[in-house]
Amino acid sequence: MRKQQQKWLPSALNPAVPRRDKKAEIMDKRTPNSDGTRREFLATTALSAAAVAAVPATLNAGAYAGGSDLLKVGLVGAGGRGTGAAEQALNADPGTELVALADVFEDAVTRGLRQLSRKFNKDGAAARVTATEDQCYTGFDAYKQVIEKCDVVLLASTPHFRPEHMRASVEAGKHIFCEKPIAVDAPGVRSVLESSAKAAEKGLSLVSGLCWRYHPGKRAVFEQLKSGVIGDIVSMQCSYMTGGVWDPRRERDQCKSEMEYQIRNWYYYTWLSGDFNVEQHIHSLDKMMWAMNDEAPATISGSGGRQVRTDARYGNIYDHFDIVYQWANGVKAFARCRHWPNCENEVEDYIFGTKGMIDVMAHKISDYKGNVIWQYDGPDGDMYQIEHNELFASIRAGKPINNGDYMCKSTMLAIAGRMAGYTGQKLTWDAVMNSKEDLSPASYDWADNPVPPVAVPGKTPFV
Repeated sequence: MRKQQQKWLPSALNPAVPRRDKKAEIMDKRTPNSDGTRREFLATTALSAAAVAAVPATLNAGAYAGGSDLLKVGLVGAGGRGTGAAEQALNADPGTELVALADVFEDAVTRGLRQLSRKFNKDGAAARVTATEDQCYTGFDAYKQVIEKCDVVLLASTPHFRPEHMRASVEAGKHIFCEKPIAVDAPGVRSVLESSAKAAEKGLSLVSGLCWRYHPGKRAVFEQLKSGVIGDIVSMQCSYMTGGVWDPRRERDQCKSEMEYQIRNWYYYTWLSGDFNVEQHIHSLDKMMWAMNDEAPATISGSGGRQVRTDARYGNIYDHFDIVYQWANGVKAFARCRHWPNCENEVEDYIFGTKGMIDVMAHKISDYKGNVIWQYDGPDGDMYQIEHNELFASIRAGKPINNGDYMCKSTMLAIAGRMAGYTGQKLTWDAVMNSKEDLSPASYDWADNPVPPVAVPGKTPFV
């Protein structure tokens, strides 16, 4: 296995310049491989008009893979979500091949390549995974080799690294699927905003992993909302309360360094995941932003802490948040999330209007007498597959999709909630967007990496 273990250093920052850069467990669906022809695919794929109609056709329909029919796909981040995204990308278009993989860990790349090869390299059929061990790269700089070799890059690494991966992908002129969240701090969001704008200028497709925006039922619900069926929005409430994610993987004495231990257990470190309000609850918060036409709130306030996950092995993130977002027109969104085992789970979103209310997850609209006035009865659909179907169809059609604006705003909404919970302060949108808080480590190498203390509201400052 080829290794690229170079040190990767962050760029300098200043406040005005961007830096370098289910319901609960529904998030890992899989779909069967497609054996259809390209003609069948193009005839049957449901390409969302909303996703492509408003975007100018700045690409020629054949402007991919040097004018050939083949779209070369590269995967950055070969964990469970990354290999899932690679499956969906290959299922989305029969003219795709996975040509390269990267991950910070060699075992992840080896496992991902083996899993994907078994699924897509069938006896008697042309291989869909053409990457060999020589096209698998490890280390902090491994993403660079993958970007060089592909037309479409899937960015599914640990969230902290996505701004730099996005910047490099856009500079190289690649179409992008980027998992959520797109950053863990405000400088990272500003970097991705800049990269998204450059992607639009270059006519590149950029699809976000905020997958509920690609779910047929959710799309239908929000079409009803926009039509005015519940009148003006008065308030919103969203909950993402589950038992949590995996227990920390590997003990410290099983890792060669503190840096390795933290990245193996990335979810539990704010610098890597953004805290679970950012990494997971973002799905609910994104629906609130969607309801508000992707307009940012004026103020953010609330609380959070560690009630159950108090042991040091759980890093420095919280296990619960209660945040209130208020828009300039007075609308408030009450957002709560927690990771407490053996407690009642709830993943729900509600929008209350002057004429009625929407149960978003149930795809149902009711008046305040309890009468159902609208219920979605269309197809369900696999939102993970649909987002890739629409990405590749947009590339084929020369009508690029760019989800950059909302994926940055929804990520910032989640980061703002974390910052309000950590500091105990009432924050403004302008303040959080211009925050100087950079969660980057001092260096990127396999050495010690001190863990910042757990935030204490009233003591932890807003930066």
